[in-house]
Amino acid sequence: MSSRSVFITEFDFILPRGLVDEAGVVHRQGVMRLATAKDELMTQKDRRVKNDPAYSTLVILAQVISSLGSLTTVTPEILENLFTQDLAYLRELYNRLNQQDSSSQPVQCPECSHQFEVEFALSGES
Repeated sequence: MSSRSVFITEFDFILPRGLVDEAGVVHRQGVMRLATAKDELMTQKDRRVKNDPAYSTLVILAQVISSLGSLTTVTPEILENLFTQDLAYLRELYNRLNQQDSSSQPVQCPECSHQFEVEFALSGES
């Protein structure tokens, strides 16, 4: 029996309020993938981010959200219409998925062989 672990790169989410599009349709369910170095670099090169560094949140989220409701594409301009509660939720999800807030490590008890995860704080956290 093999103990292969599957590396998960996409995560489902449900927005607390939902993004309301131009037609009044509310989009709440989505999928966010892990960010890559390329995503980070593309965000830094974006002209909107150069003009307003706060815009980087919308640019990076648009790159890593692979679906949101029935929207065929997710752009920073679309994300400008998020309610602040949903934006905060997506920021937190992005940080958690990309291990900027915390990190966990699978461990095994040396006595009983029980497997579980231990969450570690990153440097700078108390």
